[in-house]
Amino acid sequence: MRHIAIIGSGPAGYYTAEAAQKQWGDDVQVDVFDKLPVPYGLIRTGVAPDHQSIKSVARRYEKTALTDNVRFVGNVAIGIDLSIAELQELYDAVVMATGAPNDRQLGLDGEGLGNVFGSADFVGWYNGHPEFAQLSPDLSGKNAVVIGMGNVALDVARILAKTEAEFAGSDIVAHALDALKNSGLAKITILGRRGPHQIMMTPKELGELGNLERASPRVDRNDLPEEADDAILEPGIRKSVAHLRSFAAIPEDMHAEKAVEVEFDFFANPTAIVGDGKVASVTVEETQIENGKAVGTGTTYSIPADVVVACIGYRTSPIPGIPFDERAGRFANDAGRILTGLYCVGWARRGPSGTIGTNRPDGYALVEKIAEDIESGALGRVGKAGREGFDALAKERDLDIVTFQDWKKIEEAEAAAARDGSPREKFVDIEAMIKAGH
Repeated sequence: MRHIAIIGSGPAGYYTAEAAQKQWGDDVQVDVFDKLPVPYGLIRTGVAPDHQSIKSVARRYEKTALTDNVRFVGNVAIGIDLSIAELQELYDAVVMATGAPNDRQLGLDGEGLGNVFGSADFVGWYNGHPEFAQLSPDLSGKNAVVIGMGNVALDVARILAKTEAEFAGSDIVAHALDALKNSGLAKITILGRRGPHQIMMTPKELGELGNLERASPRVDRNDLPEEADDAILEPGIRKSVAHLRSFAAIPEDMHAEKAVEVEFDFFANPTAIVGDGKVASVTVEETQIENGKAVGTGTTYSIPADVVVACIGYRTSPIPGIPFDERAGRFANDAGRILTGLYCVGWARRGPSGTIGTNRPDGYALVEKIAEDIESGALGRVGKAGREGFDALAKERDLDIVTFQDWKKIEEAEAAAARDGSPREKFVDIEAMIKAGH
């Protein structure tokens, strides 16, 4: 019997568990650990609450989680409740699937001012992550600045721009919906260091911005390259740029009919966040593209900002005992191998890139490597204590484990508490989750 521990119950974790089942059938036991009492990681707390179709992939993970040889072990923090070394003593292979939950820092003066947030914190706030539920951003001002040109920046801008009615069917948590209902925002500026041809927003998500009830997207047509230049672009980016061109063509009188303006400010590199205790503006330097890179021109200007959300990427959390690549913000690894018997997958392996679906081939490829290492004898003796050994250790340390069956009770309680039209009202308190599960 092979015994595998997977740390992290998001897409990378469950695709790896699924791959292990395909590889070894009944001859494997997989324990999927998570520090939260609830599974699915990014699907639950990262995907935008108004993108329920994307969240539905969790049904696939549930099929894996409900099989006899895969077990969810929630409310167990690796590095705190037990160490990586202890896991390696118990399991034949340990796989880090912890994602990249921490924000990359801007590194700017004023980053620590009030009402300045990283996207991990801000997205966690409106998605009900227990660590960020108490964030309480002040949305009473008129101007928001969102830094970044990827889908996370787009999600944040869209969430800030929506009406209460547009959240029908979403699972945005009540505290965030209440704050957004009372928002005073009239302008949301999306800052990007480079230009439209370097945009990282995908066309489907970008298209949504043109269909909001009270918000109008604005693009300066002078920022757009010659239309003939779009031919060299990859098809997806070409479609995104086509959306930007349609936004640039919106007449002024149509902008005037909407209460909120979402402005794309290209060739704009933030250089400082300014305020006295709380953010008041962002200083920006104009850029130009040289060899694909944004280079400052020396010309600066100021943008009013009552709230700032930086969406510039994520980093994996370092864990004692695991080599870490500080520059890349992920575990140091060779195609998923970290140390003997210790592996990583998903964002913990490659950094925050790709879609949710990218984690499936990643998980399957990693399991093939684990199988190779087992066959070659690189892992030494196979058939350690595994689940039985962990259960004994958990009992000894009085760990309050949440199982997948417990999670199903939590899920039922969240569904029962949902407002009309919403699939759930998430618990935002860990103790409340555990109480509902037990």
